[in-house]
Amino acid sequence: MAAQADFPAGGGQVAVAKTVPVSRSESEFVAYAVELLQGVGPAASKRMFGGHGIFIEGLMFALVADGTLYLKADDASRDAFESRGLERFTYEKRGKTFAMSYYQAPEEALESYDEMTTWGNRAFDAALRGATKTRR
Repeated sequence: MAAQADFPAGGGQVAVAKTVPVSRSESEFVAYAVELLQGVGPAASKRMFGGHGIFIEGLMFALVADGTLYLKADDASRDAFESRGLERFTYEKRGKTFAMSYYQAPEEALESYDEMTTWGNRAFDAALRGATKTRR
């Protein structure tokens, strides 16, 4: 899915880090994704690793890379993504491909606050479960 430059206007407050220059369309897409995820909680973005992490209360549950929104998944939620054929986020480092536990957001979620809230809650729940595991 490619980022588009014409996103619906919204009135929500969005925090987008500006430490490294990014294209206007990328910044607009990140702002739009953050706005869509406000139904989950006070989401904000932070520029990192060539993309943007999306956080609520310091907990990363989504990311934007190469114009695509990815949502956190775990054993409890992975099937919802895989059964729809949604792609897993991967990156290359030193000639090796690494896969993270983030999956492409469904297209219909990018067009509906209600759908995105459902998928965003699923992603935030996965992030919470992951944080709980690491604190034990």
